[in-house]
Amino acid sequence: MAEIVYLDNAATTFPKPREALERMIDLYAAKGVSPGRGGYDCAQEADELVYGVRKRLCQFFGGDDPDRVIFASNATDALNLVIQGAVKPGGHVVSSELEHNSVLRPLHHLRGKGLIDYELVPFDGQGFIDPDDVARAIRPNTQFVLLTHVSNVLGTIQPIEAIGAVCREKGVPLILDTAQSAGVIPIDISAWGVSALAFTGHKSLLGPTGIGGLVLRRSFEVQPTRFGGTGIDSQELIHTQTYPHRLEAGTLNILGIIGLMAGLDYLATHRMEAILLREQALARRLWEGLAELKKVKLYGPDRMDRRLGVVLANIEGMIPADVGAILDGDFGIATRVGLHCAPLVHRSLGTGRAGGVRFSVGPFNTGKEIDQAVEAMARISRSR
Repeated sequence: MAEIVYLDNAATTFPKPREALERMIDLYAAKGVSPGRGGYDCAQEADELVYGVRKRLCQFFGGDDPDRVIFASNATDALNLVIQGAVKPGGHVVSSELEHNSVLRPLHHLRGKGLIDYELVPFDGQGFIDPDDVARAIRPNTQFVLLTHVSNVLGTIQPIEAIGAVCREKGVPLILDTAQSAGVIPIDISAWGVSALAFTGHKSLLGPTGIGGLVLRRSFEVQPTRFGGTGIDSQELIHTQTYPHRLEAGTLNILGIIGLMAGLDYLATHRMEAILLREQALARRLWEGLAELKKVKLYGPDRMDRRLGVVLANIEGMIPADVGAILDGDFGIATRVGLHCAPLVHRSLGTGRAGGVRFSVGPFNTGKEIDQAVEAMARISRSR
């Protein structure tokens, strides 16, 4: 494969750490059987491995019960589990215009069925949600507030601790989408007043695609919305209500779970805080370089301490898809163009028709690669 400058880490981090990949393969070769589905030694060892990862994720996110760490396919899958399992007919949900379609579409579907209503609070010109707007949107029948921790379009880090305090005062659960933040920002759902958290493994947690999950507080109940084999209570036709099996039907993705463990090992060794500071420094270098180009428009705040390594840009007079194609074809630079599955963000930014060009740095990008991206954008903008 030709060498590329990979700046699409907000979609999936790439490449993965070599040591994490090797550990995944070694453990899967030794323990890749169905956990909790047999009494033989290897199955018991696989089950213990899975529970060990539940415990680590519970601690990593500040949860209060490892049995309420639920594995899913990704953050979208996890969000569907919690949204559809927590709503009750006639209820109301508060969310925001910053959300990804993994939140917007389930809510829209449920409202279309006449089951719920919802309100989307706006974000300001810098890309931040005001906790007071959340407080004003909460009604007597509001069942939960559901917000992204970090915008996948602008990279802005939302004031979740302040919003959590609002939700505690109002007695409303707060659900957090951490698809962009898990693995790069320290998170403590117990301290922040968060009732449930959805995460994915293939981004900053440095795991493979196809694995994610939920972390639920003991005080927050989610009803099952799909049913099947769990390895326990097999004589019953009623799906078990015991966590975590209550929300897990079928054989788990043990390779993905091993990958999560390997990613957590890498983050513990290389210090998540150091990775964050390095990514923010690279993003600042990218922003400052692009800001000097007359025909390039940037979106969101220029303060990198309140955002992650995501930079959204457009070139005056050019369609973002064309810019992305030139970056790829002529310069070997991979970015993400379009609406980024967050159409309301782009509508608010005035980029709702064609979107923008999103550069997103990761743990393995270099300053040289950032400079290549700036130079490529300079050459493209001069050619127009």
